[in-house]
Amino acid sequence: MTRPAAAGAAPRTARGIAASAGRPVVVGEEGAGEAVRFASVPALREGLGMVGYLADDGLAGVVFLADRLGKPVLVEGPAGTGKTELAKSVARLTGARLIRLQCYEGLDESKALYEWNYKKQLLRIQVENAAPDDESAGRWNEIEDDIFSEEFLLERPLLEAIRASEPVVLLIDEVDRVEVETEALLLEVLSDYQVSIPELGTVVATQIPLVFLTSNNTRELSEALKRRCLYLHLDYPSLERERAIVLAKVPDVTEQLADQVARIVRSLRALELKKHPSISETLDWARTLVLLGIESVDEATARETLHLLLKYRTDIELAAKELAAATARDSA
Repeated sequence: MTRPAAAGAAPRTARGIAASAGRPVVVGEEGAGEAVRFASVPALREGLGMVGYLADDGLAGVVFLADRLGKPVLVEGPAGTGKTELAKSVARLTGARLIRLQCYEGLDESKALYEWNYKKQLLRIQVENAAPDDESAGRWNEIEDDIFSEEFLLERPLLEAIRASEPVVLLIDEVDRVEVETEALLLEVLSDYQVSIPELGTVVATQIPLVFLTSNNTRELSEALKRRCLYLHLDYPSLERERAIVLAKVPDVTEQLADQVARIVRSLRALELKKHPSISETLDWARTLVLLGIESVDEATARETLHLLLKYRTDIELAAKELAAATARDSA
């Protein structure tokens, strides 16, 4: 299936980075009748850095291949490791529209794919029934065809992404929360990028969206879904990468403070906690420390601000004991 270039895209450049509608767009050289979004893995990694997402070659390589192969990316890992932010960053980078389907228990076809505007259909029928009998007789077939037309169709995220004429990034967030039946629906859509609507026929995508499915591993996904996706696992970042993230995302933070924040958070993740600190919570903590004018984190400061990193009382108590013990060891 041909994947058209972004509407109004600027001419290709040697590095594969152009501008469209004031937003950065990554495109590549045309080949085999297709326009690709990313010129190379290094160009993609650099582009993600430009929009504030620090990626390594492995992550950039998976996204690059997803574009070239027209396949979804299944991103698994603990909560708060940047899975959702990856899709948002790719959308910002390419200038594509982000369409998000937030998954939850009980999500069905009417919320994920499409449904009919029943109130509007009923109103249409009532208007027809108000006509004189000699005018309305024998017109039911005409009314039925009318009320199952485009005018009465309510698009949900999956259908909206399939029907979009402009470049789209489709984010199917926390796919592990849906039931098996809804997962089967996703398989149908992601296999051929088309949707069957009995009343209207088959809707085939005019361009293949970049699709990201995120999972927190709350349940095992089916082999059939995994087969259709490229796989990417995002874990908590290394000390060096988390320090770099803090420096990139928190204005006015010093290198010393960023290093302390990254080291303390890393030590907390080594504890047996109910919920480990996410990257976003690390950033919230660092922003708070900067706001309070703190240049160096001591035990008292860490203990008083632990609630920004940890969200369970038992976790806070355990972390406070560990900080006290660590301080005692350092002073011994």
